[in-house]
Amino acid sequence: MSTGPILKVSDSVDAEGALVITCFPSVGYVTSIVAHYLVEQLELTFVGGVRASGLPAVCLVKDGQPMPPLRFYAGEPVCNVDGCDKLILIVSEIPIRNEMALSLSEVLLDWSKEAKVSGGVLIDSFSHTDEHAHEIIDDDDSNETLLGIGATPATRKRLEEMEIPLLKQGVIAGMTGLLLGECRRRGLDTFAILAEANGPPGAGLPDARAAARIIEKLDLLFPNLSLPTEPLIEEAERIEEQIREMMEAHLGKLEQEEESSQPSGMLYG
Repeated sequence: MSTGPILKVSDSVDAEGALVITCFPSVGYVTSIVAHYLVEQLELTFVGGVRASGLPAVCLVKDGQPMPPLRFYAGEPVCNVDGCDKLILIVSEIPIRNEMALSLSEVLLDWSKEAKVSGGVLIDSFSHTDEHAHEIIDDDDSNETLLGIGATPATRKRLEEMEIPLLKQGVIAGMTGLLLGECRRRGLDTFAILAEANGPPGAGLPDARAAARIIEKLDLLFPNLSLPTEPLIEEAERIEEQIREMMEAHLGKLEQEEESSQPSGMLYG
């Protein structure tokens, strides 16, 4: 028998005034990189999660501890969003199926209202090469575009203050799109930051550079902290070097195969 999503957060967590950041699966693993970075840099603590019949029968294991695929983390970094003195991070590496997206978004937003959070930031990414997710129409030819969408006039103003261009036209899919629409309908101060990244969702290579661009903007929300992006850039350079070595090795192998396949002159005298 199917049941709706059940959200459970530790009773010790006081989320009143918290800024909620969501990281659902995205192009180039950008949201996963951002989420793990925030957990480590801000020393966030695992405080709960969501279980539902629509989620895969799996658990994430970290340091020997099983955790739900859709997890909540909490910490108390002071941010410059009005009334915010703590952070709640919602993260999942598992894609949310369309048939449970609406019920899950309602559970998350009902909890946010009951907990009296101050606002939300939805982290996501996009790629023009992906035909099955977001459809983004931007004005530049750069592959390092960063775009914002605000559910309310106040959040659109904040995006402008953060120097994040507003998306003028497009279609936002998945949990980010659904949550944006529901937050607009409910009048909740929530905005999304989308970075252009490489490859289709759940495939391709991790795009640490795209994650770093988002971290640089999130850093503006936490004036009492420093979120260095150097580790992410170093990781991107390490991945790029590995790819370069693999490609060189592959090309070298192809050249050897082509040479060995050439007919020998001795056979034809």
